[in-house]
Amino acid sequence: MKRTFCSNRAEVDALNTYVKLTRATEKITAETHRHLASADLTYSQFGVLEAIYHLGPLSQREIAKKVLKSHGNITLVINNLEKRNLVVRKCNPTDRRFFSVDLTAEGDALIKKVFPRHAAGIVRSFGRLTPAEQHELARLCRKLGRGTESG
Repeated sequence: MKRTFCSNRAEVDALNTYVKLTRATEKITAETHRHLASADLTYSQFGVLEAIYHLGPLSQREIAKKVLKSHGNITLVINNLEKRNLVVRKCNPTDRRFFSVDLTAEGDALIKKVFPRHAAGIVRSFGRLTPAEQHELARLCRKLGRGTESG
């Protein structure tokens, strides 16, 4: 016997879409992050290295915002990257209470090695969609993420 907990069509449609979006996200994430284990990196560590690689030195607060992690979690991630000599904290010359986080030579070499494989995995995963479908998906995700009616 099939049980139905949804009270109306809008609820059924929203829940169905949510499940499909979540499953697709989890599948693509698993596919594109599998290679990180060979570099002994967690997804959060990769996110920090990638953000600094593309944006330059950042404060911990900026990094947390970019990789969607809490400030406490980012502190732990950066501590672990620092222990591996992949990043270094540098005192802000204008305000010594704040630090910026930058790549070391080892961190730069690692992200330069790992990022192309990561990007290729994303391209491969999204290759299931036409360019027009990718643009439409991006537009819809932006609309959904902003929580507004306009795209």
